[in-house]
Amino acid sequence: MNKNKRETGSNLRDRRVLGRRDLLATTALFGAGFAPLTRAVSAQQPRVGGENKMKVRKLGQLEVSELGFGCMSISANYGPAADRNQGIKVIRTAYEKGVRFFDTAEVYGPFTNEELVGEAIAPFRDKVAIATKFGFDVANGSGGLNSRPEHIKKVVEASLKRLQTDRIDLYYQHRVDPKVPIEDVAGVIKELIQAGKVLHFGLSEASAQTIRRAHAVQPVAAIQSEYSFMERSPEKNGVLKACEELGIGFVLWGPVGMGYLTGQIDALKKFDPKADLRFAMERFSPENLADNAPIVDVLRTFADKKYATPAQIALAWLLAQKPFIVSIPGTRNLNHLEENMGAINVDLTPADIRELEAAFAKIKVHGGRLNEMHRQIIEL
Repeated sequence: MNKNKRETGSNLRDRRVLGRRDLLATTALFGAGFAPLTRAVSAQQPRVGGENKMKVRKLGQLEVSELGFGCMSISANYGPAADRNQGIKVIRTAYEKGVRFFDTAEVYGPFTNEELVGEAIAPFRDKVAIATKFGFDVANGSGGLNSRPEHIKKVVEASLKRLQTDRIDLYYQHRVDPKVPIEDVAGVIKELIQAGKVLHFGLSEASAQTIRRAHAVQPVAAIQSEYSFMERSPEKNGVLKACEELGIGFVLWGPVGMGYLTGQIDALKKFDPKADLRFAMERFSPENLADNAPIVDVLRTFADKKYATPAQIALAWLLAQKPFIVSIPGTRNLNHLEENMGAINVDLTPADIRELEAAFAKIKVHGGRLNEMHRQIIEL
C-alpha cells in the first residue's frame, strides 16, 4: 500500500476503629472540602491550557511522544461508550497538542475502539504510531486467551482493516497465553515484522522471565503494565529492571490510578456494575477509597506548590522516573485532556521526588490491583 492510500485509509484488610458509616461520612466531607480547591487550582494555574512542549521518547527503536493517549475509555470499561464524534474529536485534539502515540486493542468494544482510532487518525496516519493488541479469542465470544500462531496471523489482518492502515507500529500480546510458548509468539511476530505488517513487538503484563525469553527470539520494543504513584508492582517484580537492562521501553496504563489520583473520586462514588470494571475491583471498594485518601493528600500538597493538579503531579512523577517510560492517560473529556497534557510542563526537582517518596513511604496502599478475572480479560 502506498503512502497516499495510507493517508486516506492503557482478604479484607484490618478494619480501622472508625465504623463504616462514620468512615463514609468522614470521607464525603473530605471530598467535599477539597473538590473546590482542586477546581480552583486547575482554573488558575497556567499549565492547564498553556503551551505544551512535548518531547520524544524511545520504546526500543520506536520514537513516540512522551505522553501517549490511551483510547480504551472512549469505547469501553469506564461506562457506556462515548458518542463517536466526541471520541474522534478528543483523539484529534490530542494530536493537535503533540500526542504522537495512540493505544488501542481489538478487545476494546470489542473491535469498535480500533475502528474509532482508525477513523480519527486517518488524516495524519503517517505522523503517529499506533499500538494495538492481540491475544483473546474475541470473535468466538469465549473470552479466553488465544495466542496460537495461526490465530495471530488471522487477527492482525482484521486489526489492520479496522485501523485503516497497512502496518501496526507496536503490536502487543495482550496477555501471556500459558498454552502457547512465548518463543512461538515471538516467532510469528518476527514473521509479521519481516512482512512489514508489524513494525515493533510488545508484551502486556508479562513477567521479567517471559520478557527475557521473548526478547531472545524477537527484540521486544515495549512492555505495558499498570504503574502509578500508588501502584508500584513493576518496581518490585523485576519488570522495570529487565526493561532497563534490555533497552526495552515501558508503557504504563492507569497512570492516575484509574481516575483515583485525580482527587475527584471518594467513597461515595458509584460505579456502574454493568459497564465500569472498577465496580468489582477491591481497590475501588468504599472502604479502600476512603483509606487511600492520604495518597491523594500527598499529591494535592505538591499540586498547591506547583500551581498544578493532583493528576498532573502524578503524571509528572512518572515522567521523572525513567527516560524510557511513556504514560498513556486516556479520557473522553476535553478538559481532562487539557489537564493531562499540562503535566509535561510540571517540573519536579530531585528534591521534590525525594520528598514525594518519603511521604509515600509512610502510607499503606489498601486493596490489591486487578483481580484474577480482570487480569485475564482486560486492561486499562
